[in-house]
Amino acid sequence: MLEERAAPGGRVAFVLGGGGVFGATQVGMLRALLEAGIRPEVILGTSVGAVNGAVIAADPSDGGVAKLADLWQSMTDSGMFSDTMLARAATLAKYRTHLYSPAPFRRQLREHLPETFDELRIPFQCVAASIERAGAHWFRSGSLADAVMASSAVPGLLPPVVIDGEHFLDGGLVHSIPVGRALALGAKEIYVLHVGRIEQPLEPPRSLWDVCLVSFEVARRHRFVEEMAGLPRSVRAHVLPSGEESMPLISIRYRGQARVKSRIERGYEAAAAYLSNLPVTG
Repeated sequence: MLEERAAPGGRVAFVLGGGGVFGATQVGMLRALLEAGIRPEVILGTSVGAVNGAVIAADPSDGGVAKLADLWQSMTDSGMFSDTMLARAATLAKYRTHLYSPAPFRRQLREHLPETFDELRIPFQCVAASIERAGAHWFRSGSLADAVMASSAVPGLLPPVVIDGEHFLDGGLVHSIPVGRALALGAKEIYVLHVGRIEQPLEPPRSLWDVCLVSFEVARRHRFVEEMAGLPRSVRAHVLPSGEESMPLISIRYRGQARVKSRIERGYEAAAAYLSNLPVTG
């Protein structure tokens, strides 16, 4: 029987950061964590991390990982973010604010997620950026699909999600890798699941496009860097390796099935190797 690892006298938190189409890496990390006997007491997610986190919060088991892998395959097979340039141009011309219809994504979420937060087996929260309040809003009750949609509404790609008259955009704008939220909830052992970008140092831009990408990445990372530097000594944080040697700072297309599977496997192998060296406690 697998011995469970736990934080002595504290809550175990899984923190899943944003990263769009590269979020398949987190599927492998989650598989490695659960196989190692590490069970979360709270799960926090941003953007694609909200998608992955919600599925595992509903079923924190190997079966839940299989369901999550199925969701990624469904998103890939459906081509919901792989429209032709003409289709994207038509959507932009019609709505003027975004390139993709949110309908296919919402349909996938409703097929793979429980209806409400109350149906989850593990406490779960996800963050989105409120336009009206210009700040972070944490969802922890109500419609699960609506909350995850709000957390994943990447500006320019998807429209803002309206909930109770308030408009929400992607949570990565305010809290890309929400370690601070885990601390606020009393976590003593934090496992950080990311997509690989934070492992790669940034370099000065060499073009106008690079200026935009690097500026966005600095804005996305800085809060995580500050929160990690300010962790109390009583808290243990594990930033799981992604297994990715290099990756672009941005991509909006879901990859083919083979690419998704290989990213899941690399995330699993890297995280499993890291976790195998941790001491077993509790």
